[in-house]
Amino acid sequence: MKVLVIGGAGYIGSHVVKALMKEKHEVVVFDNLSSGMRENLFTQNAFIHGDILIQADLDAAFSQGFDAFIHLAAFKAAGESMLMPEKYSINNITGTLNILHAALAHNCKRMVFSSSAAIFGEPEYLPIDENHPKNPENYYGFTKLEIERIMEWYDRLKGLRYASLRYFNAAGYDIEGEITAKEQNPANLLPVIMEVASGMREKLQVFGTDYETRDGTCIRDYVHVWDLAIAHVKALDYITKEDKSLFVNLGSEVGLSVLEILDAAKKATAKEIPTDFVARRAGDPECLYAVSKKAKDLLGWKAQYSDAKTLVETTWKVYKK
Repeated sequence: MKVLVIGGAGYIGSHVVKALMKEKHEVVVFDNLSSGMRENLFTQNAFIHGDILIQADLDAAFSQGFDAFIHLAAFKAAGESMLMPEKYSINNITGTLNILHAALAHNCKRMVFSSSAAIFGEPEYLPIDENHPKNPENYYGFTKLEIERIMEWYDRLKGLRYASLRYFNAAGYDIEGEITAKEQNPANLLPVIMEVASGMREKLQVFGTDYETRDGTCIRDYVHVWDLAIAHVKALDYITKEDKSLFVNLGSEVGLSVLEILDAAKKATAKEIPTDFVARRAGDPECLYAVSKKAKDLLGWKAQYSDAKTLVETTWKVYKK
């Protein structure tokens, strides 16, 4: 298939592009390079430098004719979203509507969307399945949930077939070591730890040590980015063959605390990693981890690379250079 990957120069997007190429799809990348990087582009693929907030850019892109598109272009910093909701409304929600309008105008009706576990909020039970109540604790999660609701309506009204992939915490780097561009201004735990370990950042901040968890820090389900990339390809195959939409949780089904990731990083890097322990951050649920049975049953997907050792070691290979 010919697939437009929106946000394909980003951290997750570049891994998705590689996974698509391995399955012989023809890939075109659309990115404004605000956080994506040219180093993440593959020479085999055409690249469109465009912005999802500029309708003309999207119309020009989709006019090339695509069988499907994958949408990964979003602001994703939960803390920032609580301080700057306007930024997240415009980019995440309005940007997605712009994409949908351009895609449907050119009869491109297959969509894979990077949703998030942030749609669930504080869990009412664990592990979190797809039917868990959805009460986002941060505005970023709200934008992802609104987009899921929009896609449901576009399925009913416009014949859109979508796969909404609810990532838990993406981490790690390309297993084969081919994708090596570091994230710009990362907000996620593991790349921040690695910036400290490699001397790019002075200290790590750990937000909250008084949670009711085994060591007082937040627990998250970290899923390797290559596992996520494979899931995108499988999801695209599913909505194409089955002609029906899909939403699934993508997690390792194992919860790791901030301190457990930090300890694993110290072992892998042989570095001390200076750390400041500070107050809790608004919008951070205490504990999140998934059950991914639906992804296994429908897509044949299961996390294979999402153990702490692989997550940390593949990331350190990029940062120690």
